Amino acid sequence: MALETWLNKVKKTIAHSFVTVRSAGAPRAKTAVIKKSSVGVLAFEISGLMSKLLHLWQFLSEKNMIRIRNESICLEGVRKIVSNDDAFLIGLACAEIVENLRMVAKSLSRISKRCEDSHLRSFDRFFTEFANMGRDPYNWVLSLKDMELKIKKMDQFVTTTALLHRQMDELSVLENSLKKASNSNSNSHFKDSDISIKEQKILELRQKYLWQKQEVKYLKERSLWCRSFDTVTSLLARSIFTTLARIKLVFGINHGYPNSLPRSLSASATVYPSENHNTCNFVSGPLMNNPPILKVSDHEFFESNTKVLKPPTSTLGAAALALHYANLIIVMEKMIRSPQLVGVDARDDLYSMLPNSVRSSLRSRLKGVGFSASDPVLAGEWKDALQKILGWLSPLAHNMIKWQSERSFEQQNLVPKTNVLLLQTLYFANQEKTEAAITELLVGLNYIWRFEREMNAKALFECTNFNNFLNLKHSSN
Repeated sequence: MALETWLNKVKKTIAHSFVTVRSAGAPRAKTAVIKKSSVGVLAFEISGLMSKLLHLWQFLSEKNMIRIRNESICLEGVRKIVSNDDAFLIGLACAEIVENLRMVAKSLSRISKRCEDSHLRSFDRFFTEFANMGRDPYNWVLSLKDMELKIKKMDQFVTTTALLHRQMDELSVLENSLKKASNSNSNSHFKDSDISIKEQKILELRQKYLWQKQEVKYLKERSLWCRSFDTVTSLLARSIFTTLARIKLVFGINHGYPNSLPRSLSASATVYPSENHNTCNFVSGPLMNNPPILKVSDHEFFESNTKVLKPPTSTLGAAALALHYANLIIVMEKMIRSPQLVGVDARDDLYSMLPNSVRSSLRSRLKGVGFSASDPVLAGEWKDALQKILGWLSPLAHNMIKWQSERSFEQQNLVPKTNVLLLQTLYFANQEKTEAAITELLVGLNYIWRFEREMNAKALFECTNFNNFLNLKHSSN
């Protein structure tokens, strides 16, 4: 009896100890399982944003700024049919870069809503304030040295996440192959030797699948997949702030519009916020002695840039003809290069591509032109004239195709970046001047095409007569 009583006391003591330990450890266990949610499958979208931001940052390098000032705005075609005003062209370049950054920031704003940090969730508001007034209360603008470290980190994330995407596709293919092989083996009625071979193949497939699964798991841990929304948003937010600061620095923006493009930028130039968080100063050692203070413009910063990018009514962009004319010019370029290979059907197809305004202009130019085109001197002059026109018009047409291809939804992650700006395309080209150049190309193409046909017909006629002469001479002998 005493033993039974003692055992009951021990049992109660042990049970009470378990309850005490469980209740005391419960909060710690709950805290241990709480983890910040990872971005998961959104890693691929975030990787795309990082890739675009990397490209924007690289575009703002000293080398590219010199190229814009000395090459892009000096293209003969740009000067002839877009504008001859340096300030206007630099403004277009700046506005397009700012718009590209705004689109990246807009995408990040949607992702930032999933963050736990309230400051990161308000990224869009802080970014707008920074763009308009230069306010950076949380010091998100980085020094150039720190930014370069972030660039390397983002580049690694982009590379690893792209590799993860490929490996996940391969894992999916292996999984489907394994399922098909397993199903076919269970439903088959073959000899024992055939079944043994099939089982061996299934084992090999299963081994490959398991190895691939481990590889995917490893890449998920290394890539953006397992990073939290706070981590990636913080990285991107700081980089976006610093990129906008760099844009305002290199374009000399003080009141929402670039004053000029600096002659040179020091490789050691730094970008950082001032000690006063209400305003933000950006300095570049060799550029200026007194760094400008960014002030609020009469309009919102991004709205001002959007207005700059709106094409005037006299341009091909406003008429929605820029891409069509680019294709038309490229077709004519091929025909002019090899007019002897152009058939009647190809000419008809080209004519069907012409808008009514160009057709009307072409008909008026061809009035009174004779049907004969047998003058080799005139044909040579036309060829030279066409090459000169294509020399300045063709680059803008090809740039238009490149620009459009890079921004198409299907190709945006496949086509390599070429640093083509809208000002280098037909988008802002004057419609009347462009159509005049196209009409000139058509008139010249018409002449050299007819010249080639007449020369071919003449050569064929002479060849036929010579053969007939040989035949008559042979028969007479």
